[in-house]
Amino acid sequence: MKKLFFIVSLSLSFICFADFTYASSNEPVLTPISFQIEIQDWEAVNKIIPKYSLFTVIDVETGKSFNVQRRAGSRHADVQPLTREDTRIMKEIYDGNWSWRRRAVLILADENLIPASMHGMPHGAGSLPNGFCGHFCIHFMGSTTHRTGKADLSHHVMILKAAGKLDEYMNNLPPSQLLNVFFVTIKNQDKGLVKKIAISNHKNMKKNLKKIKNIEAIQWTLPKTMDSDPSVLETKIPVEVNLFIKNRGRLRSTLSFTMVRTSPISPWKVNIDPLFSSIN
Repeated sequence: MKKLFFIVSLSLSFICFADFTYASSNEPVLTPISFQIEIQDWEAVNKIIPKYSLFTVIDVETGKSFNVQRRAGSRHADVQPLTREDTRIMKEIYDGNWSWRRRAVLILADENLIPASMHGMPHGAGSLPNGFCGHFCIHFMGSTTHRTGKADLSHHVMILKAAGKLDEYMNNLPPSQLLNVFFVTIKNQDKGLVKKIAISNHKNMKKNLKKIKNIEAIQWTLPKTMDSDPSVLETKIPVEVNLFIKNRGRLRSTLSFTMVRTSPISPWKVNIDPLFSSIN
């Protein structure tokens, strides 16, 4: 008599334990099979999940998973949920609303567990009877958009998050690049990542962070020249911000963000108060 149990961990590895119970003993024999999370370049992934291949998408935040089929895509994977049930699970991951927001995911294909990033908006063509009107995109390290031919920063951040390497990446960024990552986290409404890089003089930062959901769209433009002095501990960066706020409409403004760190080798942090003021 054999029983098979799977214990899934969304940290640095997935471990499956097979519990075999024999008539001669009440003691289970555990055999671990480890799937290591490994960043792989799009060139390699393109061969692992060729056109029409099936694989599983695992959402890092919720742990929920669904099956998909790759249908197209030359610079990233254009995929569709396999069944109506897979579509239901995917929409549940996005809180019941289709969205362009990027999410950190892991791709399980054969014996490969690959960090990736997906958005949740049906678009373009779709052909499977799955209740999903179109396809959605999954990006990997080295993927680019079809329109620009360039890597998408939002996807890049989510790939690193899925790989468990985002802290290492952000801790070494100069202030202007960290500010770009900060706006990406706002765009993706990822409050967990915002907390990692943001500071505030407001007493109730948690309450103010909830208001991020009121930002339906955000665009920003940073000055081209900065980050010249590696010894400074504080710098201000003016940013042209274009917000679309729920129930209020469009807001265009130039906000001055203060970037601070405790030493020349410490990571930078972003004072988020100017954005709070705009939302309020």
